[in-house]
Amino acid sequence: MEKTWNNKAWFFVLPVLLLVAFSAVIPLMTVVNYSVQDSFGNNQFFWYGADWFREVLTSERFHDALLRNLLFSAIILAIEVPLGILVALAMPKKGIWVPVCLVLMALPLLIPWNVVGTIWQVFARTDIGLLGYTVDALGIDYNYVRNVLDAWVTVVVMDVWHWTSLVVLLCYAGLVSIPDAYYQAAKIDGASRWAVFRYIQLPKMGRVLLIAVLLRFMDSFMIYTEPFVVTGGGPGNSTTFLSIDLVKLAIGQFNIGEAAAMSLIYFLIILLLSWIFYTVMTNAGNDKPMTGGAE
Repeated sequence: MEKTWNNKAWFFVLPVLLLVAFSAVIPLMTVVNYSVQDSFGNNQFFWYGADWFREVLTSERFHDALLRNLLFSAIILAIEVPLGILVALAMPKKGIWVPVCLVLMALPLLIPWNVVGTIWQVFARTDIGLLGYTVDALGIDYNYVRNVLDAWVTVVVMDVWHWTSLVVLLCYAGLVSIPDAYYQAAKIDGASRWAVFRYIQLPKMGRVLLIAVLLRFMDSFMIYTEPFVVTGGGPGNSTTFLSIDLVKLAIGQFNIGEAAAMSLIYFLIILLLSWIFYTVMTNAGNDKPMTGGAE
């Protein structure tokens, strides 16, 4: 009997496709159009080819901002992922404190990005901010406006405070989904706490850790609002990441063609690095032997 296809289901998908077209595809095509053109003003454009891409890729300004982005994302992942796992392991799995801990963990995620930047801008000031005043009272010369290291520490700590909760909640979801039978078997085998973590908890958290790493990498690599509010990209250009440099190029200098080319390169870099993260982590999970004393 020949199978019949019901094409009426496409009518349910059509609104979503139209929404994606207007919100993503059409703006993307507009950026692609601007990236191969230049303008002398008065909305008059002329063909410029791939010259904007060559200028961006050979620009020392772009290279410096890219290195800052890579360094920042590496620091964020190195801190937030282990810290999120440790906090998730320490959280209670049963009892009245579970909802309390979950609500407390979710609170930083509910604060808008610009508000987070404003909070830390005031919090880190040495004259009126609690953090800045305390550090200064300890005899530490701290000023995130003038000192490059202080600015980086402030931005990193701010991001850790804001987004570690996301890693915690994802890891906690992976932990509570582990059946009690695994822990009972590990207890019978006399497995140590490290063996339980190494052979039971960590493999079972593999998928949520992959999601956490991808989300935190993409978010940290695209960060804009918080450092812009706190430092404005300074001191100098020390915290000018690609996103901030892109806005300065497009709005500050009104160089639309070069900004469009830079945004496309930025987009492709994020896609490439995310694919690399996904491939490496999935292959590592598939190659990992599922044997041990806890099983």
